[in-house]
Amino acid sequence: MFINRISEKQELKKILGRKSFEFAVFYGRRRIGKTRLILEVIKGYNALYFLAAENNNLQQFIATIARTVPEITALKEDWEIILNFLKDKIDVLVIDEFQNLIKDDHAVLSIFQRAIDTSLSSSKLKFIILGSSVSLITSEVLEYKSPLYGRKTYSQKIQAMSFFDIHGFFPHIEAKELMEIYGFADGIPYYLEKIKTPFWKWLDNELKQSSFLKDELTFILRYEFEDIRTYKAILEAIAHGKTKINEIKDYCRMQRTDVSPYLSKLINTEFVLREIPITESSLSKMGRYYIKDQFVSFWFRYISPNISNIESGIYDIREIKNDYQHYLGFVFEKVCKQFLIIQIKNKKIDYNKLGKWWRNEQEIDIIALNESKKEILLAECKWQENVNAAEIIDALQEKAKAVRWHNQERKEKYMIFAISFKNKNNFGTNVTLVDLKELQRV
Repeated sequence: MFINRISEKQELKKILGRKSFEFAVFYGRRRIGKTRLILEVIKGYNALYFLAAENNNLQQFIATIARTVPEITALKEDWEIILNFLKDKIDVLVIDEFQNLIKDDHAVLSIFQRAIDTSLSSSKLKFIILGSSVSLITSEVLEYKSPLYGRKTYSQKIQAMSFFDIHGFFPHIEAKELMEIYGFADGIPYYLEKIKTPFWKWLDNELKQSSFLKDELTFILRYEFEDIRTYKAILEAIAHGKTKINEIKDYCRMQRTDVSPYLSKLINTEFVLREIPITESSLSKMGRYYIKDQFVSFWFRYISPNISNIESGIYDIREIKNDYQHYLGFVFEKVCKQFLIIQIKNKKIDYNKLGKWWRNEQEIDIIALNESKKEILLAECKWQENVNAAEIIDALQEKAKAVRWHNQERKEKYMIFAISFKNKNNFGTNVTLVDLKELQRV
């Protein structure tokens, strides 16, 4: 089953349709669906796909080619000679898990650079590499110091799907259960394809058997880091609501100076993101740290602390269910932000900056800004039913006074998100209420 990825497929088809040499780089964390995307699009092309291993890649590459082009075995075992031979024999060459090729023989970067410069660039070959180690692909392929720098004709980081993209996996369920699934799997195809509905029955069964869940995060982290213990501790701290650097330091019993390099690496590898209040400059010291995808949050919140009971087969799914509605409050905020991005892209609303805001103990879930119009949208997200919108708006208007942004001349608008409202009428044109039914329509 292949769901969505419409824009990514369109970009790939553009690349494949050009009558020139193309060197395209696609990368992103494991399980995100890079391989499925590429294999889906290159169907019907004269293409060669190779999955790089940890060693002996040149020999395995030749053996892969030999299955369809036996004469390759007569050539010398040399990357440049093999690539020069292939350039007019196939339309598309895909090398997956390219970071393994680099680990196996770092010289391939210079070898491939020379092959592109002297031979491949004059051909019509479409050379596509995929990588699951964000840090290695970024540093060894995309950055200035790389021998391959300047050779790529296209690069894209493949991201998780949004909440609004995943309904194709579960076309017959209601938005509330879809939100519960999204809180577990995020928009990561590998996990979405494993889930069966009803979700809670599937998860209960999964935790009672030899599940992929037990070792999944360890497996993912080892792709990026050698010693994962400290990274695990930091992720666990953030998953339990420790978002400030001092809180993370205290939870992990580390010095502030010690924890900062780990946080930087977690940000670079896209496990963690750092946010600052939307009205602050990028140099602000008010940054907070959040786990980027729900699966990682779910694992550190519910699986990691209970791994012994899960392995013993005595873990009770009700422990997750009793806390899950609270947990979904954070997930719902992310979904509401995605909704606003869709509205902006579709020209339904006009803002060019979106983010969170906080000062001291006051917080606003989402603020959107339009600098030229001096217009500000203040939004709160409540994962609750029968919400009293009037109370939320009153509180939001009071908090808005502390937001320092064109205070004397701005136009304020308000948006409240909830599962459902007690009353949606008579709030005026500067207030919008969005319930789960409307999100489901999107």
